[in-house]
Parts: sequence; C-alpha cells; structure tokens
Amino acid sequence: MHKALLELHKNKKVKTKEELLGIISLNYDDVLDQAYKKYYGEPNYCFSLGEEGPSKNIPLLKLHGSFNWDKVKIRGRSKTIEIIPLGANKNYLHAPYNFIWSRAMEILTKCDILRIIGCSLSQNDLHLIDLLFKAHLEKGDDILIEIIGRNSTGEEIQKNYGFFSGIKTLTQIGDHKAGYKGEVPLVSEPSPDNAFYTWLKYKADSMLKKNLKNTKYLKLLIQ
Repeated sequence: MHKALLELHKNKKVKTKEELLGIISLNYDDVLDQAYKKYYGEPNYCFSLGEEGPSKNIPLLKLHGSFNWDKVKIRGRSKTIEIIPLGANKNYLHAPYNFIWSRAMEILTKCDILRIIGCSLSQNDLHLIDLLFKAHLEKGDDILIEIIGRNSTGEEIQKNYGFFSGIKTLTQIGDHKAGYKGEVPLVSEPSPDNAFYTWLKYKADSMLKKNLKNTKYLKLLIQ
C-alpha cells in the first residue's frame, strides 16, 4: 500500500490539489524506502545540511533511524548510523539525527494537513509529540491532523492531546470537496480492519474518479 500511497501523490491531478511536502516515519524497516525509490529515486534522508544529489527530492525523514543505514554515504564518506530504540532519551541532538529532526520541524510548520498513519502517539512517542507541539507554536496556527486509524484511536488522541484543536478521527475526515470540514465524511466506517487501506481506497476514488483505472497500484484497492 505504500506504493499506492506514493502513486496517489505523484498523480498529476492530485498534485494540482495537494502538495506532498515530506514523509516522516518512525519505522525501522525499508518498506517505505523501496516504495519511495519507485516514484522518487534515491531517498532524501536529510543526513546533513547542504547534501548534494537526492536533496532535490521530497524528504523521507526516519526519526528513529533505519535497519538499512548500515553503510550509508554522508558527504562522500561511508558510515554506519545506529538506530534509536523506542523510548530512548538520547541521540536526537547528535548528527545526523539533529539534521533529520530539524528538517521535520521545518516541514511541520509549513504543512496544512498532517496525516498520521498507524501511530497512536503513545508514551513512546513523547519526542514526536514535543516536536508537534513546537511546530504548532512556531506555525502560529492549527495544523489539521488526520488520524488514519480506527475511531477509538483518534478519540483517545483527541482526549490526551486536546491542545491540538485540529485533530480529526477517521470518520471526521471530510471529502476534499467539503474543504476538510467534515460535512461529507470521506470514510463512514469507524472501525475498519485496516484503516490505512480503507482511507486510501476512498481517498483515491474521491480524487481520481474515472482516472483511477489508469493507475497501477491504486486501482487494485477497489477490485
């Protein structure tokens, strides 16, 4: 589904309505990385400032690192980057993570809509929550946060982080024609077995309509 998601954002029709500023991931595996390569080429991990080459691509920011960072090149030098274990309180201020987290902050302050997929913002995510809070203050305006998960997850996040007034549960996410105000829900199912799949299916159908048949991965969602 990662390839289908990126296929959606690379679609010319979608790009006239939405611009993907970047991707932030907490996962260690390279599933998203492989999907990224399919549509954007070599991932722009933002390991350093002034990095050449893939920096023209949208950022893929892996805040806790990646299992495939055992031999990466930073400014021409091969280096192994250790992952940050869940709940760890160190390494975020050291290179390259300081560059990665700073870039994430920059993107969050620029975005209008943040879609959170498969993350419940638990106690293990305190650094991420702090990042969101700082971005919220820096932006000076609400960030619309769409929780792509079961309604129960979204409601728990709304309860725990009420200072983010723009949080929307799955069934509160509006169709793009409704201006994301929720008058016309994009998804009507509050507890789908796979919320990411369900949201992506309806999102693709809503934005592409008849053009959906010309896609490679997205059309498989509705077959």
